[in-house]
Amino acid sequence: MVRKKTQVRPLKKDLPVYPIGVAAKLLDLHPRTLRIYEDEGLIKPERVGNRRLYSDNDITWIGCLRKIIHEDGISIPGIKMLLRFATCYEIAECPKEINCNCDAVIDRVIPRKLRLAGNEKADKEVKEEETQARLKERKAKKVQDKKRPGEVTKK
Repeated sequence: MVRKKTQVRPLKKDLPVYPIGVAAKLLDLHPRTLRIYEDEGLIKPERVGNRRLYSDNDITWIGCLRKIIHEDGISIPGIKMLLRFATCYEIAECPKEINCNCDAVIDRVIPRKLRLAGNEKADKEVKEEETQARLKERKAKKVQDKKRPGEVTKK
């Protein structure tokens, strides 16, 4: 009797379970590349002692990051700059179906509202407001897409 291979996945997509070697094999890259991305501030794996652990969301984001670097030709400093002004799905130009359902969204956008310079509390509040507004917008799009399956909306 032939045993069927089953694919083991973590219970939650944000649960860090993959050590750096496994994450590197899943992404087909060298572990040093993951360390470079971490040093550049593009990823932040969970640390348990000296070990780096990656979640499914981290793996998805790194896959998108690799696509942006190699297919779109954007440098690491360019990606870091773009992430200050746009979310990851806007940079990667993900289709609506994907970005509304993606759990690995990276949102480091600088708040666009006016506030007093040097007021860290105001900065934090404005960033939180804008992040919540973007999340609310994504959820509304997700609900709208579920109501009208197969229908193409015009911009």
